[in-house]
Amino acid sequence: MKQKIITLLLIVVAGLSACKKTQDQPDIRVYDQEQIQKYIADNGLTGFSEDTTPDGTGTTGIRYKILSQGTGDTLKYSDQISLVYTLKSFDGKYISSDTITNHIYGFLGYFKSQYNLPEGVKLAIHNILKYKGSSMRLLIPSRLAYGVNGYGSGSITNVNTRIAGNQCLDYYVNVIGDQSAYDDKVINNFLTAHNLTDYSKDFVLIDSAGKQLKKYYYYKIVTPGTGTAGAISEFSKLTLTYGGSLLNTFSFDYANYTTPVVYTPFDLNALYGPAVEHVLINHATTGTSLQVILPSATGLGTSSTTGIPANSVLKFDFTVTGIDL
Repeated sequence: MKQKIITLLLIVVAGLSACKKTQDQPDIRVYDQEQIQKYIADNGLTGFSEDTTPDGTGTTGIRYKILSQGTGDTLKYSDQISLVYTLKSFDGKYISSDTITNHIYGFLGYFKSQYNLPEGVKLAIHNILKYKGSSMRLLIPSRLAYGVNGYGSGSITNVNTRIAGNQCLDYYVNVIGDQSAYDDKVINNFLTAHNLTDYSKDFVLIDSAGKQLKKYYYYKIVTPGTGTAGAISEFSKLTLTYGGSLLNTFSFDYANYTTPVVYTPFDLNALYGPAVEHVLINHATTGTSLQVILPSATGLGTSSTTGIPANSVLKFDFTVTGIDL
């Protein structure tokens, strides 16, 4: 009998201990709220509002600050949008300031499933930002980010390889309204930031849905050629070196920057669009080195390829070493 009483008391004590332990562990909503409030205070952030959209047993808890507000029809999950963003985890161990992965073009409703963006980003664009041509800063609770499992690979001690579990995220989000105007601003900011001068503007006709559209590009002759101007045709075989990059310095095709390759302008048209063909035919001769910057509409547009996301501004360096007419 005595042994039974002792056993019963041990069970009661264990139960009370487990109950206390549960009470000591904060609810994830409370935990996220505390983390966000601390982050705001530690970083001296002001002007943030709290999203009050209902979410299960409460509200989303997202904090937001509208930086610019567009107009027009409100965004639907079925809308295709062009999005650029930056992000940082609250612990500062993961920062993505401008990479190949944070330029997205697709359906708003697919952002989580197709691009593995946090649910909070999709919700905030739909519920808070609402319009193309708008930008905002978001503080996203961990439960609407990557939850307890986190994101990425490797140890959290390796900076920029993994977002730890239960990490809230600091996002800047820009939903592009006028892609052409955005590209031109990006290009001119790039030229100014790198003190690049003497770029000229030229135009090329591009077929789109049966229409001839006049599109522009920028180019600069770095080294004038010695051959005859205008001698290159679309089917001329050019021996050249070239490399391509995005304006965030991500490189593609730079294997050809030191090793000469043979292409026709028509071949390069098939790879990167008619502006590349146009610039070589109209501005290059034997020995010419030139730089070319293509707005997205003059390059690949909303198409994407390996290493190049949709709506990308492209920069090329060409050196023509030989021409077989």
